[in-house]
Amino acid sequence: MEKYDVIVVGAGHAGSEAAAAAANMGMKTLLITMDMTKVAQMSCNPAMGGIAKGQIVREIDALGGYSGIVTDKSSIQFRMLNKSKGPAMWSPRSQCDRIKFSIFWRKELENIHGLDFWQDSVIKVLIKGDRAIGVETKMGVVIYGKEIILTTGTFLNGLIHIGNKKDEGGRISEPRSYGLSEQMEDLGFRVGRMKTGTPARLDGRSIDFSKLVEQKEDPEGGQFSYMPRKEKKLKSRSCYILYTNPIVHEVLEKSLDESPLFNGTINSIGPRYCPSIEDKVVTFADKDKHQLFLEPEGEYTNEYYLNGFSSSLPWKTQWDAMRRIKGLEQVKIFRPGYAIEYDYFDPTQLYHTLETRIIKDLYFAGQINGTTGYEEAAAQGLMAGINAALKVKENEPFVLKRDEAYIGVLIDDLILKGVNEPYRMFTSRAEYRMLLRQDNADYRLTEKGYKIGIVKEERYKRVVKKYEKRDEVLKFIEGYSVVPEEINELLERKGTSKLRQKVKLRDVLLRPQVNLNDILECIDTVRNKIDEDTVNNKELIQAIEIAIKYGGYINREKSMADKLKRLENIKLKENIDYKNILSLSTEARQKLERMRPATIAEASRISGVSPADISVLLVHMGR
Repeated sequence: MEKYDVIVVGAGHAGSEAAAAAANMGMKTLLITMDMTKVAQMSCNPAMGGIAKGQIVREIDALGGYSGIVTDKSSIQFRMLNKSKGPAMWSPRSQCDRIKFSIFWRKELENIHGLDFWQDSVIKVLIKGDRAIGVETKMGVVIYGKEIILTTGTFLNGLIHIGNKKDEGGRISEPRSYGLSEQMEDLGFRVGRMKTGTPARLDGRSIDFSKLVEQKEDPEGGQFSYMPRKEKKLKSRSCYILYTNPIVHEVLEKSLDESPLFNGTINSIGPRYCPSIEDKVVTFADKDKHQLFLEPEGEYTNEYYLNGFSSSLPWKTQWDAMRRIKGLEQVKIFRPGYAIEYDYFDPTQLYHTLETRIIKDLYFAGQINGTTGYEEAAAQGLMAGINAALKVKENEPFVLKRDEAYIGVLIDDLILKGVNEPYRMFTSRAEYRMLLRQDNADYRLTEKGYKIGIVKEERYKRVVKKYEKRDEVLKFIEGYSVVPEEINELLERKGTSKLRQKVKLRDVLLRPQVNLNDILECIDTVRNKIDEDTVNNKELIQAIEIAIKYGGYINREKSMADKLKRLENIKLKENIDYKNILSLSTEARQKLERMRPATIAEASRISGVSPADISVLLVHMGR
């Protein structure tokens, strides 16, 4: 085959974003997958977004990725989570048609110029000296490339567990990938094992929905992509809430000796925040019920996903336990849940570009780095694809800092702290979550994407225009004064004290009971000052209101981030001999020597490097 600029191995969420990014940046790109019908397959729950994950999808979209666009096209339910809390916690989530999600992703990829496909399994990365130069496939095809990105998901030596039954595979009924783990270990990479799981799929025709609590989508709808809103094409579907009970727990407990998690068959670590139902029953023995969510798999299908009931117990035990749940007394299943073990590589062996430290021109992205979740994988794939393209162009790498994006937090955590369990993003992992809101991802990232060549000019101009209009309206509000007779009726209706004299409109909007839409409906003078396009732009009105109501918090976090940037500017020399700086703790010497941080700030975030160790480094540097 001809030589490629970038070769991407695996067409899951990470691989799809990586291939799209590289090709859109002008690289001749090849995407290799074992099955062309499973592009960006939703292996587990049929949804995108959620707490912190929704922020990541919006960041991907702001940088010119496709996850948000495909999610919107295949959405059957959109909800904004955590609306009762402040905007830093708001997280969009969309239920999707699982089959159409994959179809739409493939359609997007096939329409990208310069992106080729090859259906096969990669068994070896070709190495010359300390560089990756291509791949060899199971069919014996050798393909050369300048940059190689591995996004193998759960397929590396995948092993599926259902009770005492074991089967080799990367997903149910799909073969595992072999050869790469052994090769990487021979090259010096640290290889580990992790475990994840998925619940049974249920037949909706056998469920009594009248006994369940219906959960509809938000009345006002919504979307992930910042591009112009389009009319929703797919039919809306509801989710449902249901609960386990003591009888369900009793059925599960009786079969724990048949659970691979408890009889010693599985030794690898599973996701802490998405445990199996048998693990929850044992860990939270004092709980007499656990909340579950019944989620439709598509627009018209009768197949449902039982979120919260992941299990590796025998199929009959799973079925018996489910039939003790209210509403599922007569339930039939399409297939049982299962656990899967797979290989991953210690992510501390990577640079922040996701290029490996051991082999140049080789990148890892997705679950191969010890993460869990479509969104985390897609973000890594996007960044690996961008950096591979930039390296081919001999341009500076693209790295996002912790105060710039959740993607920056994700990659920084992986590279500097490593993982001892499948990594999942949460808002609590971000120190500056007031800055990293879902509503302003375009403001934070689109210009950066435009400068490196992945964001198109049309998208960039839309963002510039949007925030110019925001600033124009903010300036008007800052200078406009309201008199009591204009607004007291509204204030009384909202249950807040009336005005006695003229005040600035901004001060009125600082009251929690009053929002900008109230003002626009109440005061014609203000509405007339703001053009109709702005008034009807829900996204822009929200951006204006957040800037006013939360300005103090936002400015405080900016100040904190600026202080930290001083440490980011203190570079560490590449040739520092950490093992001979005896004032450092033993653990700090070992980890600094192995990970070679680029700055003082990076060193401070490495697990096991204490503030005292940072002081020693500053003294060593003459500061």
